[in-house]
Amino acid sequence: MKNDYRSAYRREAEKTAKLKSRLAGMENEAEELESRTAHIKGSKAFRLSKPLRVTYHHLKKDLGRVARYGSVRGIAAKLSNKKLERSARLKHGTRSFPDAERRKLEEETVFGRQVLFSILVPLYNTPEKFLREMIESVTAQTYRGWELILADGSDAEHAYVEQVCKSYAEKDVRIRYSRLEKNEGISGNTNECLKLATGNYIGLLDHDDVLHPSVLYEYMVRICEENADYIYCDETTFKGSKTIDHMITLHFKPDFAPDNLRANNYICHFTVFKRTLLEGTELFRSQFDGSQDHDMILRLTSMAKHVSHVPRILYYWRSHPGSVAADIKAKTYAIDAAKGAVSEHLKGMGFKNFTITSTKAFETIFRIRYEIVSDPKVSIVIPNKDHVEDLKRLITSIKQKTTYENYEIVIVENNSTSQEIWDYYKEITENSKDEKGGTKGPKIRVVVYKDEFNFSKICNFGASFATGDYLLLLNNDMEVITPDWIEELLMYAQRPDVGAVGAKLYYPDRTIQHAGVVIGLGAHRTAGHVHYRCADTNFGYMGRLMYAQNFSAVTGACLMVSTAKFNELGGLDEDFAVALNDVDFCLRLLGKGYVNVWTPFCELYHFESASRGSDVEHPDPAKAARYDKEAEHFRDKWRAFIDKGDPYYNVNFSLDRSDFALKM
Repeated sequence: MKNDYRSAYRREAEKTAKLKSRLAGMENEAEELESRTAHIKGSKAFRLSKPLRVTYHHLKKDLGRVARYGSVRGIAAKLSNKKLERSARLKHGTRSFPDAERRKLEEETVFGRQVLFSILVPLYNTPEKFLREMIESVTAQTYRGWELILADGSDAEHAYVEQVCKSYAEKDVRIRYSRLEKNEGISGNTNECLKLATGNYIGLLDHDDVLHPSVLYEYMVRICEENADYIYCDETTFKGSKTIDHMITLHFKPDFAPDNLRANNYICHFTVFKRTLLEGTELFRSQFDGSQDHDMILRLTSMAKHVSHVPRILYYWRSHPGSVAADIKAKTYAIDAAKGAVSEHLKGMGFKNFTITSTKAFETIFRIRYEIVSDPKVSIVIPNKDHVEDLKRLITSIKQKTTYENYEIVIVENNSTSQEIWDYYKEITENSKDEKGGTKGPKIRVVVYKDEFNFSKICNFGASFATGDYLLLLNNDMEVITPDWIEELLMYAQRPDVGAVGAKLYYPDRTIQHAGVVIGLGAHRTAGHVHYRCADTNFGYMGRLMYAQNFSAVTGACLMVSTAKFNELGGLDEDFAVALNDVDFCLRLLGKGYVNVWTPFCELYHFESASRGSDVEHPDPAKAARYDKEAEHFRDKWRAFIDKGDPYYNVNFSLDRSDFALKM
């Protein structure tokens, strides 16, 4: 045991020395580059070339946006999406407002609970037009149980703000205005609003935005039917001084997804929550000004018993110069505040030694690296039949690229007829032993499954031989890209609340094969991969290809789960012999209260179905019929889930396309 510790220490010391050497070299290189850059920027030629450089950078930015779509097909898909979105704007704008008949129905609805919404609005030098539109969007609500609290920190040059607010308050006693002695910023002014609020539910509205007339009615439905204590909706940005029908970006959101929220404040507006959630905590904290809403949402949703999402655009976020909606760089402090809010939340949830960095998609869309706790053993289970070249490519990539050390490989042999594959098995199992018969590098063993092909049975059989704390189900037609691929999966799989973890998989041409699974997507209405065949340069819908997030399911082609949770479910359902067994497994994990995670930071190539051929579009009628039978079984088993709609998608998206196109 002592020798083992000494060997481990020596290995770590050698790694540290190498890293220190690389770091020193990089620091020297950085200093040299900084010196050269300073010299160039100080030259007369650099100053004179500014107009040309500005033009070039704008052109490069536009070309970069086009290049992200990867191909003519990708650009065509984007243009098609934009066309659908343009058609949808009117549908989700003023045309979605209730007509006289619908308004009467909503206004006369008698709910089973008494709820008073206190809508808090911090004011500061609000343009008069924006101010009036905001107030009138509240007075137009079909649900009448509200109060509007206005706390005004405007300066003397904007005295009209007080006059306008008082004129509305004189006409409607539900509007309450307070003139503040000094401006306390967004956090301070909103907290002053809260002191005046008497409602049992609190709503947060920005001073220049607009509410849909039915938003409080829809929230009342969720409160009464679901006992929701935290509610949000879909939203859109619209152009400055124009009407809400002049939309810029429509944001259709998933239901509550904790990993999405940590990486990206996708909830944002219109947040309403039960007042009791504030017991023992604050509303806004001034140290997070610029991202005070993200901080608040993280804290309150972690305490809420039921977070409810209304999949309708009910909030209109005005974009104008200086607003965060227009450009996050207008408030650069918001980036640091957002990182601080996420960090504070993670610490409160018990996480330690994590890092938070911005992604290419957006400065406030984050990559979070969690600490790997202890050194758990990972068992990689690989089903195989013949196809020695596929298996060689996979095993070679694992051994050459993997930085994680504590793993084993269990190959499940299923009736191979090629002598070459048996020779290869002998080679890799013998080479995994040292001179004394112990293991040299990762332990590789081959177990033989002799029955006819049943993928679920094969995986379950292989798992029974695994000795690891975690199982990593892996197809034989894969190739590792990212060296820390196991760590990227393990950092999520180790969490008590996480079930399955999946990876970002590419075809050999670098188009996306897997980036998460949506239930009901595709022609068979069973399950499908989102962002399918998008270019690897594509950021995805609202940047979703760039950060770790929750999905209902991930593909079993590369899936990690703790051995304990795998056994808790009894492994894969063997009634799904070929298809949908991975999706069924993930849905059963959801049923146990776990969340499933997909991460874009674990990347592999997937030479899909090279070993067996696809069953979905197979020319063999028998295989196609087998898939149809299993698809029917899946639809029957998960009918309620399919009919309700995938919680991590949105009912406004088409189920016929994988690129988050809107349905018409």
